[in-house]
Amino acid sequence: MQKIILVFAFVLSASMLSAQTPEKAKALLDEVYNKVKSYDNIFVDFKFDLKNAEAGINQETRGDVTLAGDKYVFNYLGSKQLYDGKKVYTIVPENEEVTIEDQSNEEDAMTPSKMLTFYKQGHNYEWDILQNVQGRKIQYVKLTPIDSNTEIKSRLLGIDMGTKHIYRLIETGKNGTKTTITVNSFKTNQPLSATLFNFDEAKYKDDGYYILRN
Repeated sequence: MQKIILVFAFVLSASMLSAQTPEKAKALLDEVYNKVKSYDNIFVDFKFDLKNAEAGINQETRGDVTLAGDKYVFNYLGSKQLYDGKKVYTIVPENEEVTIEDQSNEEDAMTPSKMLTFYKQGHNYEWDILQNVQGRKIQYVKLTPIDSNTEIKSRLLGIDMGTKHIYRLIETGKNGTKTTITVNSFKTNQPLSATLFNFDEAKYKDDGYYILRN
């Protein structure tokens, strides 16, 4: 009888803990979100890792992004993407080409302006593992998209518990692709040029760039 009571108590406490984890995870993400939104601007230097064993894909590179509100400048794979709050400008020096288009309205699209806030809606939350990374406590929260039609299976968001900044994002697709973004440097409230988010079309035309409008 005592064993049965102990087993019952264990199952009950486990189920209570399981019921608390979504609220606990959401509370942590709300804390991270509020901290991110309190900054005037953010600069993130990151490592990008893309793997799909079945397709033979193993790509690793680095990039950086400067964000101020919804505006951003994103440097990645030798290209620059700029969003001035109205249009997205993708500048590819190798091809001497600039593409001008509207910002994507797709809920699943991981744009730079959503990089640090995408988790705010559209997911179920679950408290996951705690890792020690060079003395830093990184708490992971598992995010599962509410929309079952999405191509994303799950996302793991690693939070530095000391700073309440995002340290790592691990995204797993239903096709087996795993994308990992690891933050190397996270700086806030940096002095920015007044023209940082402005696109000078005349300059690129003078430099011989082809301007494509979608």
